[in-house]
Amino acid sequence: MKSKIYLYLFVFTLLLVLFMYVNSKSIIEKYEKDITTAKERVERYKDSITVLRDDNLDLMYFNLEHNEDALTYFENEGIDISSLIPFLKDELYKLNEVKGEHPLVPYVSMTDGKIMINNIKFLNHKWIIADFSDGKYWGELFLTYEINKDKSLNYKLVEHFLYPPQNY
Repeated sequence: MKSKIYLYLFVFTLLLVLFMYVNSKSIIEKYEKDITTAKERVERYKDSITVLRDDNLDLMYFNLEHNEDALTYFENEGIDISSLIPFLKDELYKLNEVKGEHPLVPYVSMTDGKIMINNIKFLNHKWIIADFSDGKYWGELFLTYEINKDKSLNYKLVEHFLYPPQNY
């Protein structure tokens, strides 16, 4: 009787060990698969980050904030670089508040709205690209600017265009 108990105990232990082996093997295979999938995803994300970084560098090329030569020009003129771009944007947006038609936009509003400059991009220490709209019609401007000794700005409209209306 004692030997049968040992035999049953041995068989039970053997089945338990076999069950644990099969179970742990499937768990390890699942973890290995998850690790492989995660590594592939990390490689894909690294590639995406590289592409985005390259795109970002391309976008920064014509940008005053990242143009060392243009910033050096302002430093040589004795202008504080840290407050320069907010100052330039504020001065240009202030022109939206002028009564009547916008002083830089050579078009008259064709709706009840007022033509206003919406977005501004400073290309360097002399050039600006801006877009404008009256709510229905929109266009773009190419401006040159100059900062005077008294910190006032002079703008010169170089080129402009108005997009044709879109009928949806």
